[in-house]
Amino acid sequence: MLKKIFLRLALGAVLFAFCVRAEAQQPKKTGRIGYLSLLSPFSSPRRESFRQGLRELGYVEGQNIVIEYKYTEELERLAEAAAELVNRRVDVIVASGPAAFAAKTITNLIPIVFVGVQDPVASGLVRSLAMPGGHITGISNLAPELGEKRLELLKEAVPKITRIAFLFTSSTPDARLELNTQTVAQSLRVQLQSLEVRDAKDFDSALEAIAKSHAQALLTSTGAIFNRHQTRIVEFAAKTRLPAMYAALEFVDAGGLMSYAPNSADQYRRAAVYVDKILKGTKPADLPVEQPKKFEFVISLKTAKQIGLTIPPNVLARADKVIK
Repeated sequence: MLKKIFLRLALGAVLFAFCVRAEAQQPKKTGRIGYLSLLSPFSSPRRESFRQGLRELGYVEGQNIVIEYKYTEELERLAEAAAELVNRRVDVIVASGPAAFAAKTITNLIPIVFVGVQDPVASGLVRSLAMPGGHITGISNLAPELGEKRLELLKEAVPKITRIAFLFTSSTPDARLELNTQTVAQSLRVQLQSLEVRDAKDFDSALEAIAKSHAQALLTSTGAIFNRHQTRIVEFAAKTRLPAMYAALEFVDAGGLMSYAPNSADQYRRAAVYVDKILKGTKPADLPVEQPKKFEFVISLKTAKQIGLTIPPNVLARADKVIK
């Protein structure tokens, strides 16, 4: 009797070991991620934040994940770049800003995770934040509300200003942003000079108009066009000694005065969480669009000194980061 028991145990151990070896030899599925973005000064740091998010979730490039990167400097070529990702049979596409709209025109099957889209509902990218529907979800920038906050902080930092130049783009969300910002400007008794920038050619006339109008400060909206012309905008503000409030931290890193914006590093790490869930079987339609969780108010005292500006102590105390 004991002999039979031992034989059964031994047989079970052999079978168990065989199963373990067989399971270990089974190739693990390698997820393929397409990463689509306009090439800008922001591209590399944001990409690295996304990769860091994947590493925190246990993904290692070349082992259990492959990332196909596609960049272009031209909006018109984003659709072409998206088509290349589709042809490479990626499992999910991570699309930054306007790249999400290009990806949507190319595929209605491959899941898309967008990052940095101002208003995905108003722009028609998703049906609603809670129930995006279809194959697209991601992280919104909440631009209209942030525009109001930026204007208020700029006014607090430079209380004497009465004329502010405002650069915005021609998209539907930005048109609404311009209207909301105008309303706040009236309540703050500030004259807002709104200048629409649709492409690179518009910058010449816009910056010339700002110089001629004797604006006392500068406010910029979000948008890929501003990201691509970051250096030009920052240098213009420095040359004209204009206190400027920007819509992304990277402008301050490049020498700008102030920014109030969602923490882009956190957003791109969060995009990795969406990708992880999709690769594990969750449908994009079941993943609500996430709004930013972390915001940063950053001030550069170095730049303030260069343009001869003294930031009030109460404003400095509200900053999340002060660059000296």
